[in-house]
Amino acid sequence: MSDVLLADFDHRTINVDGVNINVRTAGDGPPVLLLHGYPQTHMIWHHVAPALTATHTVVLTDLRGYGDSGKPPSNAEHGPYAKRAMARDQLLVMHELGFERFAVVGHDRGGRVAHRLALDHPQAVSALAVLDIVPTRYAFQHANGDFGRGYYHWFFLAAGNGIPEHLIGQDPEYWIRARMGARHHGGTPFNDEARAEYIRCFSDPAAIHASCEDYRAAATIDLAHDDEDATAGRRIKAPVLALWGAHSFVGRHYDVLRAWYGYADTVRGQALPCDHYVPEESPEETAHHLQMFLAE
Repeated sequence: MSDVLLADFDHRTINVDGVNINVRTAGDGPPVLLLHGYPQTHMIWHHVAPALTATHTVVLTDLRGYGDSGKPPSNAEHGPYAKRAMARDQLLVMHELGFERFAVVGHDRGGRVAHRLALDHPQAVSALAVLDIVPTRYAFQHANGDFGRGYYHWFFLAAGNGIPEHLIGQDPEYWIRARMGARHHGGTPFNDEARAEYIRCFSDPAAIHASCEDYRAAATIDLAHDDEDATAGRRIKAPVLALWGAHSFVGRHYDVLRAWYGYADTVRGQALPCDHYVPEESPEETAHHLQMFLAE
């Protein structure tokens, strides 16, 4: 694991229910948990996290199945990679660190874990920020040809019979570079050290399989949980900040705030001058908006 970009952050491994979660911490003040997306690790926050440590205790983790966190075996229902299971990991990590209530910021897949965390454990989440996503259920309900082309990886990665694992496993570095390169629009270039870390972690066949299980869960068990919440009228009670890339698929195809208003009581946010990888492409703007939001 590289220590160059986050050298001032302490590192530890926390075991939660038998799964090791890779954790970094730094700073002082109210706690905020930052969750990464696909196909990355906690290193996506290497610009933003240090800026938040002046006012907050910042916790960075690798989601289960990603980075240097554990990659437990899955099952036919994909339950070990349901966002409910992934969110519980994060709750228990924060409890282990001594935090019963905290803010959560999630990009991409991490935003979906954060969404589930806020629904399942409302007493723990004081504020929620979601970066460049609309809710999973909303995305599937509004899927069309544009969605199929722009988000083809949702269907490819969810395919069975080991097909995506086999194909990605032939050249993981190409997959990482191609996915990230296709979703970057101006702004700050990707850091070579960070990208090398993503490639290192994703070159593990177990990580490729686990990440596919993440997407399989999203298309099955996660939707069942989301439907149950919708039927029961459960909504996010914590204040929500939504940030998205003006040039991203999300920014070009959705009314993002309207989508989140269907799932949360209090929402605000705006587009930033970037594509999908908001914390890396627009780090100063991202840090600024998070600092303002978390200060309230």
